[in-house]
Amino acid sequence: MTESPARGNLLTLAVLISGSGSNLQSIINAVENRLLEAKIVTVVSNDEDAYGLERARKAGINATVIDHRQFADRQEHEQVMAEHIDHYCPDLIILAGYMRILSPWFVNRFPDKILNIHPSLLPKYKGTNTHQRVLEAGEVEHGASVHLVTDELDGGPVVVQAKITVHPDDDVESLRNRVLEREHVIYPEAIRMFSLGKVRAHQSKLYFN
Repeated sequence: MTESPARGNLLTLAVLISGSGSNLQSIINAVENRLLEAKIVTVVSNDEDAYGLERARKAGINATVIDHRQFADRQEHEQVMAEHIDHYCPDLIILAGYMRILSPWFVNRFPDKILNIHPSLLPKYKGTNTHQRVLEAGEVEHGASVHLVTDELDGGPVVVQAKITVHPDDDVESLRNRVLEREHVIYPEAIRMFSLGKVRAHQSKLYFN
């Protein structure tokens, strides 16, 4: 079972990104403002142009590029990522806008340790284009979910969700922006729940205290 760190110890995080890193920044801010007892030990991107790398470096965090395009296949790329992550022995691996689907091999390599944030109220609207699909379905509620990563795409149990109301004049961009604002709140909160022992993961299930 994934246990919270002993009192006086910080929850250690490895963060995987692919783009701007706004969720990474929300976690950095929470740590710097002492709202989250955690330490980001490494940030890894599959894209050397990801702005999140600059965010990490400005915060004094190790930032590494492991470009998937430089490897023969997914397995080789993930093996190198796993070796890098192993070096830091993080308590949790945080997917913060990481745009590649992790293989079952990688998920099982780090069981009960990987969190992701998804822009929908899971189990609704797994996969991509969530905002457009919400609008097309005429939903009145939308939001974001932090969940444990399992072999099933966007199928792991939910740690915490945030809801927003879908307005009649909303479009994809307005929904994306408002959902992202909520993401920046609930991702640090979900990690904080682990750091305080309020939630634990074991065999792809969550246990709340």
